[in-house]
This record gives sequence, C-alpha cells and structure tokens, in this order.
Amino acid sequence: MKIGDKLLKELSKKYEPDRMVSKKFGRYDIAFKTDDGGNPVLLFIGNENPEGKIIGQRFGRVLIKDKEGKIIKDHWDNRGKT
Repeated sequence: MKIGDKLLKELSKKYEPDRMVSKKFGRYDIAFKTDDGGNPVLLFIGNENPEGKIIGQRFGRVLIKDKEGKIIKDHWDNRGKT
C-alpha cells in the first residue's frame, strides 16, 4: 500500500503537538502521532476494530531538518502490518 496524494496533503498539515489524532479518511480509519512541532510522524491506516485499534498498515515518517529548520528530507516508509 502506498500513501496517496490526498492523504499526503492531509498529513502535511500541522496538528496539536505530541498527540494521537484519529479520524476517518475516505473508506479508511487513520490514526497518527505528532511530534513536538505538530508534524505527523507515525501513521496507522486501515479499519478500526471494536477495541479502537487500527488493523492495516503502519508508516513512519523520515523528517530531517538542517540547523536553520529547513526541511532537507521528508518521506514516508511502510513499516509493515499492524
């Protein structure tokens, strides 16, 4: 599974720092963890089970910044099934 352009656009927004955000995205349930800057860094996408856990895929974000805070590298890696 790849992350599509619409989902990447949603994940490029800033959110509340150091939180787990859950929402519905199309036919999928998504949950993501944000870093101290409000950037999503860990994504779970799939279907939510009755306990509230997402069964599907897990993605991790590589976000590398230089000394001035400018983003050098930004991409998502598939980390496998959850």
